[in-house]
Amino acid sequence: MTTMPGQSEQPLDGAAIESLSAITLATADMARAVAFYRALGFALKHGGADQPFTTFYCGPSYLNLTSEPHAPVNWWGRVIFHVSDVDAFHRRALVAGFAPSFAPRDAPWGERYFHLTDPDGHELSFAKALCR
Repeated sequence: MTTMPGQSEQPLDGAAIESLSAITLATADMARAVAFYRALGFALKHGGADQPFTTFYCGPSYLNLTSEPHAPVNWWGRVIFHVSDVDAFHRRALVAGFAPSFAPRDAPWGERYFHLTDPDGHELSFAKALCR
């Protein structure tokens, strides 16, 4: 079945995936993780530094943190967040004392982006589509 960008395939039984509700990341230190995401401008919805589960608003979706102090975190992929201004977001990360992997750059696939690793080793990408 062929679809246009932004459209989803409609299965015959009508049960389609509509959107991503949330992504949940494990953290060994909830207070440290909450401070990190709040410094980047994520707004708290539920939980907090002293809670075992925390939720941040992330546009129409959510970013969850779950306390897993004994679970090892290994590289598994990356979470990509679309932001309104990649360079401003990069400056915010620097002002907060974080060390992005590289300065914002334009990618051949049509996005400006940079990567940042959170305190638990999760790779985050902050991106915006380039006007063409």
